[in-house]
Amino acid sequence: SFVADLARVAGGLVGNSPAWKQVLEKIRLVAPTDSHVMILGETGTGKEQVAKAVHALSGRSKQPFITLNCSALNYNLAESELFGHEKGAFTGAVAARKGRFELADGGTLFLDELGDLPLETQPKLLRAIQQGTFERLGGEKTLQADVRIISATNIRLEEKVRHGKFREDLYYRLNVFPIVVPPLRERQSDVVLLAHHLSRKCGRALATIGLCFRGWQSESFSKIAGLAMSESCRIPSKGPLS
Repeated sequence: SFVADLARVAGGLVGNSPAWKQVLEKIRLVAPTDSHVMILGETGTGKEQVAKAVHALSGRSKQPFITLNCSALNYNLAESELFGHEKGAFTGAVAARKGRFELADGGTLFLDELGDLPLETQPKLLRAIQQGTFERLGGEKTLQADVRIISATNIRLEEKVRHGKFREDLYYRLNVFPIVVPPLRERQSDVVLLAHHLSRKCGRALATIGLCFRGWQSESFSKIAGLAMSESCRIPSKGPLS
């Protein structure tokens, strides 16, 4: 079943609230397709977990899942990270290097913090999506790659499009199938389920170093529920608790 498959590939996607069920249903619908996916939500809501689930449940699951965080990338660095570079393309380029787009050939490229992608890089990404072709920085040879793109952002890209800071054509190319991930304060009924899930993860992690986690005290759950109302409450996406 889908629930069993989801638990197998993405155990961190825990929840039973109506808002979370909508997220899981969208994952079920889009995963088997090759449609590009845009995941929307506040920082710490689990957008990367959703992206990994879409990839793991797709026909590309045995192929690479490559990530690139677009924040703090200037134009040259962004182009090199995305499409690679040839030897001598810039100072310090002592050898040719494949970019993330090339590394993701046959699989999925996850572009996190998409709204921070430099405007100057966006035309080349648009062409790579439309034609499946690109050139490395400093190179003349046209390369091909078959890539599904899953992007994530915590900002309203429509605003950036309106102000000319993000290409409208690229936005619509990437926003084929949007998935909105709600924050924990909008899925209160999931808090206890998540606490139990994380405590089991914590217990297994502590057991590896000879320690024991005895579980939560009953009064702890009311405190956890209160913390979940905070905008700073995040779902861990990496490490032993993910």
